[in-house]
Amino acid sequence: MHNFKELFVWEKSRKLVSDIYNLTKLFPKDERFGLISQMQRSAISIPSNIEEGAGRDSNKEFLRFLDIANGSSFELETQIYLAFDQNYISEEKQSTQIEKVREIQKMIYQLKKYFENNQIPTT
Repeated sequence: MHNFKELFVWEKSRKLVSDIYNLTKLFPKDERFGLISQMQRSAISIPSNIEEGAGRDSNKEFLRFLDIANGSSFELETQIYLAFDQNYISEEKQSTQIEKVREIQKMIYQLKKYFENNQIPTT
């Protein structure tokens, strides 16, 4: 078991959730069950899967949940592009959010590589 609260990527992804919630407040109300819901669920999935994986009994399981979190980050990245395509967000907001998502993707990748290479026992 790992202490997810000590993982910087978990903290960053929690902040991203708040950013996405604030961003989607600006979307048209008829997107409430469409893109708004999808983006919020994808964003929430990132820190949630990092936390769930950290609570598992093995590094192998933790790595699997990091993969799921990373998949959600790629979903969110696409959804940000779609929001821009629909003129729901500006190019500046799109760029800012994409940069944050990609930073989280890199952090997840580095964390995975660390655990794959070091095989740290769970505590």
